[in-house]
Amino acid sequence: MTDETHQHLARVLRMGDVAPDFEARSTHGTLRLSDYRGRWLIFFSHPADFTPVCTTEFVSLAKKHDQFTAMNCAVLGLSVDSLYSHLAWTRAIRELFGIEIPFPIIEDPSMQIGYAYGMINEHSANSADMRATYFIDPNGIVRAITHYPLTIGRSISEMIRMVAALQASYSGERLAPADWQPEQPLLLPADEQSSGDIDWFCRSAP
Repeated sequence: MTDETHQHLARVLRMGDVAPDFEARSTHGTLRLSDYRGRWLIFFSHPADFTPVCTTEFVSLAKKHDQFTAMNCAVLGLSVDSLYSHLAWTRAIRELFGIEIPFPIIEDPSMQIGYAYGMINEHSANSADMRATYFIDPNGIVRAITHYPLTIGRSISEMIRMVAALQASYSGERLAPADWQPEQPLLLPADEQSSGDIDWFCRSAP
């Protein structure tokens, strides 16, 4: 393994890592990621302001913002565009769609936050890879990461399901099965099932 490869791998952010802290300007003023300690956080990036797919994501996230708030989960966006671009874009969304963007959008013109989170690799000259989402717990630990291609918008319903599933299984005493939805039963861990019981996966805990 070359030194360059080793250094690149060392910078890859993984589930279970502490989310790198930073201070940046946003549409809601200067903030730090550590300001969100004590609640869940969805930290997501988008390739650019004023683009069609990103606009649909922001409109959908704004419509679901109350649902995230009810789950004690904040939402924080990021792109390489300037603060002035963010402000102009959110104003355009308000004027065109009648939707107020209630969560902050931070600027990252140097792409340093993008590099730190692995949203883009160290050789990228632009932000084309930046449609990433980090689900961060109240202690600042990254619990899940998703990446979407430039051409496809995120599923906001899946983001809600992810937060709910992470919260429901946070203690490790319950597991969320495939296609699980909030309020549905959860599974017991395998080690709590009797030996040789082939039905264990189908049993659920209240």
